[in-house]
Amino acid sequence: MAITESNKQPRILIAGCGKLGGSIASLLTEQAEVFGLRRNPDRIPAGIHPLGADLMQADQLKDVLPDRLDAVVYCLTPSSYDEQGYQDAYVNGLNNLLCALSGQTLQRLIFISSTSVYAQDDDSWVDESSPTKPSRFSGQTILTGEKVALESGFPSTIVRFSGIYGPSRRRFLDAVVAGNMDPVSPGPFSNRIHEVDAAQVVVHLINRSLNGETVEDCYIASDCEPVRLDEVVHWVQAQLPCSAPGADARKGGRAGSKRCSNQRLLDAGYRFRYQDFRAGYREMITERP
Repeated sequence: MAITESNKQPRILIAGCGKLGGSIASLLTEQAEVFGLRRNPDRIPAGIHPLGADLMQADQLKDVLPDRLDAVVYCLTPSSYDEQGYQDAYVNGLNNLLCALSGQTLQRLIFISSTSVYAQDDDSWVDESSPTKPSRFSGQTILTGEKVALESGFPSTIVRFSGIYGPSRRRFLDAVVAGNMDPVSPGPFSNRIHEVDAAQVVVHLINRSLNGETVEDCYIASDCEPVRLDEVVHWVQAQLPCSAPGADARKGGRAGSKRCSNQRLLDAGYRFRYQDFRAGYREMITERP
């Protein structure tokens, strides 16, 4: 689907053009004029207009932001994993960007969020209408950022990603191979999404928005099979040689135990390339050196 029916290319800003943001930006370059913003613009992928600025420095943003933007993707990760790092990434940086965007008429602001805003730990299904009462400061701060985006005055969409994995995010797979994972059985439910699908989900929603199709204010972005952690570990162990788990191997998950429903995203027409963990990890295992 073309991103627009007119000859004018949309102008899209990726604020936080790192690993995920860079992938989103690269996918959009054939359909739009794409601007990537990060502190070190030399690390922005080719084909994207590089913008160098620190989102914590409001005065820098006013000097570099392009005008006539059609869409903005806000895609930051904390520079430090403490309360200040989360506050800067999900709230302060967004507030600074919104101030710099004053006067523009965006068709869509997309805020990259996380399923960590859900605290459910009872194996229940969660969807976009489920209660969000995170117990940790990280989820609480991300939820504050969501509120800032939704109250920005721009048409806004929150995308809550579950755990992103893929060829550039191998930590879990490497931990299983190294014997650093030994979850209890039955383990907690875990949820994940391949990095290819993560980027394509955002592009899909931008396409819908700029083509005048309905876009909701929130989507869970997770693959089609929530699965218990021990099942994933045992499956990986059956696919390739793995070290025996050591005494200090991790026993549990880090995100409670819930099952994330992607039905709203499926209803919006998105089709997953990697529908479950087997499809994604099988390919990664096959491509291991």
